[in-house]
Amino acid sequence: MRDIRKLTIITGHYGSGKTNFSVNLALDTAAAGNRCTIIDLDIVNPYFRTADFRDMFGEKNIELLSPVYANTNLDIPSLNIPLQSILESGNNVIIDVGGDDEGAKALGRFAPTIREFPDTDMLYVINKYRYLTKEAEEAVQIMREIEYSCGLMHTGIVNNSSLGTETTSQTVKDSLAYADKVSELSGLPLRATCAVEGAMPDNAPEPYVIKRYVRTLWENQ
Repeated sequence: MRDIRKLTIITGHYGSGKTNFSVNLALDTAAAGNRCTIIDLDIVNPYFRTADFRDMFGEKNIELLSPVYANTNLDIPSLNIPLQSILESGNNVIIDVGGDDEGAKALGRFAPTIREFPDTDMLYVINKYRYLTKEAEEAVQIMREIEYSCGLMHTGIVNNSSLGTETTSQTVKDSLAYADKVSELSGLPLRATCAVEGAMPDNAPEPYVIKRYVRTLWENQ
């Protein structure tokens, strides 16, 4: 993806693939020679989290910060994350946010700091093939709920429409009109079209080839 900002916030509904996108973005940022910190603020979904990739991030010199109680059964995690200091250090920062407006409340705790930081993107990841976001209007409604909850506004759309291992170039191609409509309704530019290697249509706007790091529970068994 082009023009990666110093602070990139990734949101999206459950199953949109936002965590996989966040992981890819962090790895690509580090591969480009940039110091990178990824912050796991997904306190909603205990199954697919950036915190699950701690060892891989360590190998790539990517700093991972997550709530103290991440990957536990406790309901109220501690969010004692020094975002201001991290931004002042010059690191590229990626924040993976929870999957709905409730999850976005965690992000809202950092809203004053984020509003004061000029080099920021807040990207909304969409997936045409997931429950409650199959229609563009539904996707935009959830996006607005996230904004209301965290007190921050999105700056771009990421089309990550896929069917997991069954994704083909036709799968992605069939989502392009949907992504265009989300962009039109939201008034936000499409910043990336994501697909694994071999599944990217020739006519995809802003193509971003990714790898599948986040696996379903049954794939990991």
